[in-house]
Amino acid sequence: MFSALSFILAYLIGAISFSIILTKLIKKEDIRRFGSGNAGATNTLRVLGKGPAVAVLLLDILKGIVSILLAFAFGLSDWGIALTGLAAIVGHVWPIYYGFRGGKGVATTIGVISMLLLVPGAIAGVLAILAIVLTRYVSLGSLIFTIATPIVALILGNYPSSYVIVAGIIAVISVWKHRANISRLISGTENKIGSGAKKSVN
Repeated sequence: MFSALSFILAYLIGAISFSIILTKLIKKEDIRRFGSGNAGATNTLRVLGKGPAVAVLLLDILKGIVSILLAFAFGLSDWGIALTGLAAIVGHVWPIYYGFRGGKGVATTIGVISMLLLVPGAIAGVLAILAIVLTRYVSLGSLIFTIATPIVALILGNYPSSYVIVAGIIAVISVWKHRANISRLISGTENKIGSGAKKSVN
């Protein structure tokens, strides 16, 4: 019973889209109609600027942290804790409040990973940041972070298999959500960080 409650609450927490909320408050627009069409921190940077983007990033990370703390409070098993984190990310990506059209879940993933796989996540995060600094492609860094985390966790060992498996599932979701970005990266047409927010065609 506590597991089901934890999953549901985590999903509902994850489904709160701060990028949509802030853009509605500040710009009176739906952020999904601009830039990449994504409801996340990077598109918030394009649409609203640095301050709101940082706020969205931190709040989305907090959703992942709070969800894991909730699972700990319920005394769930390793699998229950890991799946609670996954539920928060699923909520962000497919939010019930916004027609199941959310973001890519990377910031919420950072929150979840920081609680479950801190060292592997930190190593993957350094690689991701280097990639972003060198290429200015946030999508590339996001993909490196989500894909590298379970790989590094496997290499380092000593982590619950449930955590590593769920991190692998998160990586698959991330690749799926970034499929258009991957196509643009291959063709050389991907938006770099700092590019303007044109009306979305998505």
